[in-house]
Amino acid sequence: MLDYFEDFAAERKLSPAVLAAALGACATETLLLNSERIEQRFGSYGVDVLASEAGLRRSSLFSIANQQRVCRTYSIVRFTDQPDRSYGHEHTKVLEGNSLGQVFRSHGWSIHKQTLHIGSVEVEGPASEVCELMRLRGTQVLALHVYQLLLVKNTQVFEYALIIEAHHPDHLSSSDLLEIYHYDDSESLSADALLKLTALLKSKSAA
Repeated sequence: MLDYFEDFAAERKLSPAVLAAALGACATETLLLNSERIEQRFGSYGVDVLASEAGLRRSSLFSIANQQRVCRTYSIVRFTDQPDRSYGHEHTKVLEGNSLGQVFRSHGWSIHKQTLHIGSVEVEGPASEVCELMRLRGTQVLALHVYQLLLVKNTQVFEYALIIEAHHPDHLSSSDLLEIYHYDDSESLSADALLKLTALLKSKSAA
């Protein structure tokens, strides 16, 4: 599964035209960070790094409810194999467990999400790690967002990570995602690619 994820990331290299479009978009985008959305909606925000497993990082972006951490976004991040020196300090802070979006924005970077898929994924509790962290029971349908995260500063654009996110039903729906993010379905994932990436989402994180 991990080999497939790495091959998939390598195949999704962005064209110069897409990189140029990211420059233009970041000049005008004022989108909230996901961390900001969680804090605004639920009144608190934090991030737990659940596991770093052979190049993948799994995280729970949570809020506090009834004195418990409730995962609002379950995230799997595959960082680029060769981080650029231009953001080396920020990347180190991210690897230390800090919020990705907050770190880069606080250091003057703009973030652009090149959406590859918006849809949904079905998970089942209580065996599902995602359901357990989100404190959900039974079969649940969660909004799913797959994208490449680009870092932009001045005239530079860097491909930073390929990210899979599943969102708590009280946080974001697939309809919400379609309203927030530009999605060109000509760049959408094949059924086979989607099946394999969602299988990774449903698998248990390493201890």
